[in-house]
Amino acid sequence: MMTSNSYWQRLKVAFQYVMPQIYLTQIAGWFAKQKWGVLTHVVIKAFAKKYNIDMSIAQKEQFSDYASFNEFFIRPLKENARPINQNPTALCLPADGRISECGHIDDNLLLQAKGHFFSLEDLLAEDKELVETFKNGEFATTYLSPRDYHRVHMPCDGTLRKMIYVPGDLFSVNPFLAQHVPNLFARNERVICVFDTEFGTMVQILVGATITASIGTTWAGVINPPRHNEVKTWEVKTWTYEGESAVKLLKGQEMGWFQLGSTVINLFQANQVRLADHLSVNEPVRMGEILAYKK
Repeated sequence: MMTSNSYWQRLKVAFQYVMPQIYLTQIAGWFAKQKWGVLTHVVIKAFAKKYNIDMSIAQKEQFSDYASFNEFFIRPLKENARPINQNPTALCLPADGRISECGHIDDNLLLQAKGHFFSLEDLLAEDKELVETFKNGEFATTYLSPRDYHRVHMPCDGTLRKMIYVPGDLFSVNPFLAQHVPNLFARNERVICVFDTEFGTMVQILVGATITASIGTTWAGVINPPRHNEVKTWEVKTWTYEGESAVKLLKGQEMGWFQLGSTVINLFQANQVRLADHLSVNEPVRMGEILAYKK
């Protein structure tokens, strides 16, 4: 017999499939750009109160300092608000949030949530070279909730070699739906960034979600295109960076952002890193804390 709790859970999942993801995201993106003065500040204050956002660590502590909701959402933090671990053999967490899952890649399979797996092929848009690179490696998935700091940073020094924009759906990526929507991260819109590092090849993936108005990087600006049609009809786009066009970033340096919440996935090659023992599912983490150690 179905309980009322399981009924509502199924209803929440079903709604994700039928709701107009693109149009909700368009509306959210339009609203977040508006500069409505006092009204904007009231909305920001209400949002901060609902999600218990600590404004004392923001460079601008007053709600009235933000002209738009977007400006508030990607607010920079004060210097040293997120100290970067200086151990040269350690990689740092790229973002504030919670660990959704982390661990070993079993041949080509990653754990999404208990009972749900997804493949490197699906996640990496069938890029055969990348798939082979990360088989039997390690991964970590960090979920950024609406209350979190939404700039994404480098776990270690790295040189950007490739960036891939993969169009897709815009399911919400909260922990509940990660447990109930198969292949969630591999079906959502995402930006795949491939870096050469002292820890081998590393991938950092910025995954879009419902009402994530945009995903951007520091070297290319906003990546996802205007949403006047269904995202999933658009083609995968690839940029390569060689020679003078190579982008070099330092450990802890900002590399991208989300305008509204989403997820960051890191992939590491086999026998290159050991994930930190303290990482556990659903535990809060902060950018700059230790993610892994060099093997």
